Amino acid sequence: MNLPAETEKPRPPHTLTVLIPCFNEAATLAEAVDRVRAIENEDLELDVVLIDDGSEDESRALAVAIGERFGNVRTLLHDRNRGKGAALHTGIAAARGDFVAIQDADLEYDPRDLLRLVGPLIDGDADVVIGSRFLSHGVHRVLYFWHTLGNRFLTLLSNMCTDLCLTDMESCHKVFRRELLQSLKLREERFGFEPEVVAAVAHRRARVVEMGVSYLGRTFAQGKKIRARDGFRALYCILRYNAFALPAPVQFLLYAAVGGVCAAVNLVVFLGLLHAAGASASLAAPVAFAVAAALNYALCVGLLFRSGVRWKSRAAELAVYAGVVVAVGAVDRWVTLALLGVAPAAAAKLAATGVGLLLNFAGRRLLVFPERGRPGRPHPQTPLNPTPEPADPEEARLPSPPAPP
Repeated sequence: MNLPAETEKPRPPHTLTVLIPCFNEAATLAEAVDRVRAIENEDLELDVVLIDDGSEDESRALAVAIGERFGNVRTLLHDRNRGKGAALHTGIAAARGDFVAIQDADLEYDPRDLLRLVGPLIDGDADVVIGSRFLSHGVHRVLYFWHTLGNRFLTLLSNMCTDLCLTDMESCHKVFRRELLQSLKLREERFGFEPEVVAAVAHRRARVVEMGVSYLGRTFAQGKKIRARDGFRALYCILRYNAFALPAPVQFLLYAAVGGVCAAVNLVVFLGLLHAAGASASLAAPVAFAVAAALNYALCVGLLFRSGVRWKSRAAELAVYAGVVVAVGAVDRWVTLALLGVAPAAAAKLAATGVGLLLNFAGRRLLVFPERGRPGRPHPQTPLNPTPEPADPEEARLPSPPAPP
């Protein structure tokens, strides 16, 4: 008698990759993985990726053992501690699922909420879903007023720059379409990952949805790792990854601050060379000007504009920058001399400085660091452009993501 062949169990229609970065979380890692694996069901297959970020306790050995025990858990190892963002970069490159979620190993967030967060992605209503600790849902442990206030301030500043309306930009619980997440150019290796990835999806015009999640926060005595310096880094990241797309008046205010710092450095270097080093004014002035111009370029690239957007060669970009500096210097000299006949010297120089500030900003925005098409502020409901941005040479240090099964 011929027996019917055993039918293979059909695979669920969707796969969720859950990234679990880990650093010294031996006390909670195993339970965190168990809780994550428990959310798998007939409609959702799990691909769990543990990334041990150079742990100094038993977490590393435990992560390896868990990966060997469960078929749907993979373990990736860092030789040294590089930061949560770096661990996530490694996990993102290795993700295989239709969607990618981030889950901490410290049990502050409930993995069961991921089933709700992935819903809008499955339904095709969102490209990114962010879990908010400040929207009403589930259990919330009451901790640290000033920490909460800091989170709200950072979220407000991020919203002002991205034109999103989030309540919890710093939340760990975020779920993405894999193709979108793997196409983003992300660089932050510590907790700056959160403001950077929010800025990136905003500028890609992704559809962002926010939903409430549970939160049982830890105390610092229990191992909470974020510190005040991470808050200052978040401030920098919000500006660094959003300033290039801000409206011109806001950019000008930021550039005025940059110009003020450079003017102060110019004065300090000039006086230092003149009095402390005994240099002549004819030597001190151009040296101080060159130092201030170099600092201006570094601050523009580090805070305000994106390098290499139009001029693919750094040498070409620097040549254009130097041309703008020389041209504005010539205008400054001409305006100063023209006004000396009708105004006091201080007033003439102040007017020339104001003209120079405007021309310097215009030259940097329009000639040295021009954005393609000046797209303006992104809108959260604009459909996502599926075409990935050009490859970044810096991404070569990360392994290429494997093809989905």
